[in-house]
Amino acid sequence: MEKNSGQIITDASNVNNYHRTGNVLNDYAMFMGVKTSDLKNERLYLLINEWMGTPHLYGGSSKRGIDCSAFAVMVMSQAYGKSIPRSSSEQASAVKRKYERQLQEGDLLFFRFGSSKINHVGIYLHNNKFAHVSTSKGVIVSDLKDAWYYKGFKRCGTVR
Repeated sequence: MEKNSGQIITDASNVNNYHRTGNVLNDYAMFMGVKTSDLKNERLYLLINEWMGTPHLYGGSSKRGIDCSAFAVMVMSQAYGKSIPRSSSEQASAVKRKYERQLQEGDLLFFRFGSSKINHVGIYLHNNKFAHVSTSKGVIVSDLKDAWYYKGFKRCGTVR
């Protein structure tokens, strides 16, 4: 997969029409339909932007390829200074659970796709958008309310 040039890569069906300004926070705010002042952790968006388009590699944890749980570990560590387990199922057990309506920037979203246990994780941003590692598109921003993701969505929570 070709690395992006600062463009937000998404598979979300309802994306605000935005024009890249070159300012990461402004770009993400426009993309998600929120005010720039609503974005509380600049490092979070800089990290997502830096890794955007990095391909999926099961078990990977580098720019050559990364999986969803390693991406969550890296973002939680570098953006929030918090340590979480390596696997998405263990991460799901390590968070303080909350209701979907309580989601805030930096919370973790957990999914179950074709398995009996949690097997995917993403980082909540704003307006149902979340960053994660797609098996087909690598690091992208998606919409929780899109049918594919919402069908697999099982729980969410805040890293303690």
